[in-house]
Amino acid sequence: MFAKMFDAAVVAEAAEILKTEFPFATWETLYVTVIATLLAIVIGLPLGVLLVAGEKGGVLPLPSWLMRTLGVIINLLRSVPFLILMIMVFPLARLIVGTTVGTVASIVPLVIAAFPFVARLAESSLREVNPNIIEMAQSTGATPMQIIVKVMIPESVPSLISNATIAITTILGYSAMSGIIGGGGLGKIAINYGYYRYKYLVMLAAVILLIVMVEVFQGIGTYLAKKSDKRLKGRA
Repeated sequence: MFAKMFDAAVVAEAAEILKTEFPFATWETLYVTVIATLLAIVIGLPLGVLLVAGEKGGVLPLPSWLMRTLGVIINLLRSVPFLILMIMVFPLARLIVGTTVGTVASIVPLVIAAFPFVARLAESSLREVNPNIIEMAQSTGATPMQIIVKVMIPESVPSLISNATIAITTILGYSAMSGIIGGGGLGKIAINYGYYRYKYLVMLAAVILLIVMVEVFQGIGTYLAKKSDKRLKGRA
């Protein structure tokens, strides 16, 4: 099987598929990944803030039953395997975008799968903020919202960027998995050609391209996290 994979005819066919279908599939993957990540951050970051600020002793204490409910919902959504979650949210995807297949439809389950993950990552980042800085802000009469917006979030920016990088690379992997049940992008090509038609060279090319995309996202995220870290600026 592997010997035939590099036959001249097989390589030529794979090259033609790379030329005709990979550019648009790559764009679809990038589009879905970026949009889903942004929406997951829009939903997940405020939830992460609530998980820290709303706890007992936090800057904005909330009722314990509300905090427990929020934690349970986030944990439940995180515990559902992505492929099963995609099937479960078919009705919601149809309600929002009018279909359950295609590139746009895959954004709905991606966001639902990712925002609880983002919420926990944001919670982890915010817990790294030095409590003394928060106490200092409270002693000056700052309101809870001012502490959150002007102290907690700015102080945790390097960690938030690092965790956002983890989120976007995870969502990239999820987007490839969505090709199994009708999503677009590189995942669809890898499954349609590599699994159903046994064109393993095409599947290998899709996997390599996904790896390159992960490396690019990780490199950009690491660079931005270092640039925003005030501790590293002090050493420069």
